Amino acid sequence: MTIKRLLLIVMTLIAIGSSGVSLFSSWQEPQFQSRLELYQTNIGLQAQAWRAEGSNNDNLQGIQEAILGDKPLENATKQYQEARKSVQTNLDKAKNQLTKLSSQSQATPTPPKPLPEVPPATNSSRPIQQQQIKQSLQQLQKLLGELDLRLGILQAQQGQTNTALKTWTDLQQRSDINPEFRETAAVLLGLWSNSPRLLPNAQQLIQKNLEGWFRATALVQLYQLQQRQEALSAVKAAEQEAATQALFKLAIIGIIPTLAALIGMMLLIFLVGQRLVKGKAALLAQNADVAWSTPWDGETILQVFVLGFFLMGQLFVPLVLSLIPIPRPVANVRVQAVYVLVSYLLVASGALLVLYFSIKRFFPLPEFWFRFRFQGKWFLWGLGGYCAALPIVVVVSLINQQLWQGQGGSNPLLQLALESRDSVALGIFFFTAAIAAPFFEELLFRGFLLPSLTRYLPVWGAILVSSLLFAIAHLSLSEILPLTALGIVLGIVYTRSRNLFAPMLLHSLWNSGTLLSLFLLGSSSN
Repeated sequence: MTIKRLLLIVMTLIAIGSSGVSLFSSWQEPQFQSRLELYQTNIGLQAQAWRAEGSNNDNLQGIQEAILGDKPLENATKQYQEARKSVQTNLDKAKNQLTKLSSQSQATPTPPKPLPEVPPATNSSRPIQQQQIKQSLQQLQKLLGELDLRLGILQAQQGQTNTALKTWTDLQQRSDINPEFRETAAVLLGLWSNSPRLLPNAQQLIQKNLEGWFRATALVQLYQLQQRQEALSAVKAAEQEAATQALFKLAIIGIIPTLAALIGMMLLIFLVGQRLVKGKAALLAQNADVAWSTPWDGETILQVFVLGFFLMGQLFVPLVLSLIPIPRPVANVRVQAVYVLVSYLLVASGALLVLYFSIKRFFPLPEFWFRFRFQGKWFLWGLGGYCAALPIVVVVSLINQQLWQGQGGSNPLLQLALESRDSVALGIFFFTAAIAAPFFEELLFRGFLLPSLTRYLPVWGAILVSSLLFAIAHLSLSEILPLTALGIVLGIVYTRSRNLFAPMLLHSLWNSGTLLSLFLLGSSSN
């Protein structure tokens, strides 16, 4: 065995271990989907406050009900109760983890027994784990306070005043919650009590700690008790304007993907039917069994992914960026966006350089390798693949949510994009997700990995394996099934079209649609 091969084996084991640790650490992180559902619930609450005027009142109200459903307040209450239960469970887990780590650090220096919630930690890593858990604990406590404030308002608006008062009273009595949330709970208790009490800082606390429909609802209650008609009229007018915008945004978020998914379902039925009737003459059978002529072996494949992708992305680039003395304030979303873009471009550049030098000696490459052609039907393959992927990934995601129950982590870029209200930052996020990511990931996973695997596997096997690795590379357990399903569609589109423009277009449309939804939802939170 040569030294080069030995080093490659060692680095492969390091890459597998590092990826495994990252996946394991995402196990107990909340899914982004849970947060996204709350944003959708909030914008739905804003939209349900809209009231139509004029002769088309009934028709417009019918459209509103079609978009929101017939019981928006009840549905929102159920969503918030489920979210609160999940947060409380995670909060209890984090407290138990912190207690166990603290007790281990005070015990005699004997090897700790493995625990289900906390992996065995060395003395040097235990303080880092404790700090991470404390940060997670603070975030969960903040979220729990926000949920209880809002849940009480939902209950009060449905006539469940006693339940709402109990929700806010319980929040007041929690010593682990932000004092401002407890003060805001006292304000809400005073507003909805049988004998109303008006605290002097009520308006400031409501405006600071509540958003959207919840803020407007609390302010209306306050101004009615204060008999401030001018302020009350202004709040109601602003609420109607926000409701109109929310309804329009929900229509965009819901109608466009729904239409695309319906087209995708019809397309899938057509393609499967054509495959059954025409056999190998069908579109789905086109190039289905035609493997690439691959001049390199598995060692080159490992070299590209271990050196160029995993180690570059997980070790080298993060280390280099950590050594650069540039401040990265969390509150500055533009700096965060630039940091994400620069990190991604460095990882992509490093991986593509490793790819180039690994296969350079095999130039000129056989036919169909890294093929970019503006001629042909690549646009139809990309657009059709996007429509077909929507219903497939939605079904897989619904199953996936039941399996993970809101756990398993998510891509942190999604949260940044959702909460960003800066157009420059959003533009940078869009370039990263809708242009840079499709180009790099499709070039690596579909352009290189999938064809390379056809040396050892049939085309369908290469599609499955490359899709699974594509999903694992995102390092979130909860995303493995949906991303594998998306990767399979991307692989089918590429193997049939034999043109990298097709999966790149599909990938770009997918990420663009996600970012558009996040932008619309995030811009409605206030």
